[in-house]
Amino acid sequence: MKPVDYAKKMGISRQAVYAKIKKGILPSRNVGGKIYIVLKSEAPSEKAADEGELPEIQPLLAAKDETIAVLKETIRDLKETNQMITSTLRSEVELLKEAFAEMKTLYAARIEQINTAEETLPLQEVIAEEAGEAEDAEEDTWITLEKFLAEQGIRKKKQRERFTKKTKKLYKKGDTAVEKKKGAYRLKAERAVEILLGLKES
Repeated sequence: MKPVDYAKKMGISRQAVYAKIKKGILPSRNVGGKIYIVLKSEAPSEKAADEGELPEIQPLLAAKDETIAVLKETIRDLKETNQMITSTLRSEVELLKEAFAEMKTLYAARIEQINTAEETLPLQEVIAEEAGEAEDAEEDTWITLEKFLAEQGIRKKKQRERFTKKTKKLYKKGDTAVEKKKGAYRLKAERAVEILLGLKES
């Protein structure tokens, strides 16, 4: 009997039939490069008549058990993957915090140098220089929505839609860490990571 016919008869998928053949559960024979299932001859007997279709239930139960086992293994793998992603994102948040702290220290040292220098720039030039540096530093902390999703390797449509929806919702609520510039949404890098972590844990 062909595997496809056996699958229809048993009410299971062809993949399940080939899996049984591979594991040696179903006897098979290769004829002319094609695989056929070898069925045991069933002699009529009173016992078989009494049991009716009971023998056909066993393959179904076995297929169900195999499916459950595969699903459990898949769930276990997904949990491990999710834990790894969460751990990585938390590490990135810590790195961002450290970078912000270092930036603050550098600015403090820079201000002290300006105050103690023997020859200082005129007050207006100092203010303009510091404002420009602060603006550049602040600009570095912003990231576009598309760039962040690309850097994080988020390509699935559903995940991108959830992240975008959350970003727009925060923007409408007036969140200062989210802005819309030239038709594109931008976020503070730290807030973008927080949003992603929230979606992973939800």
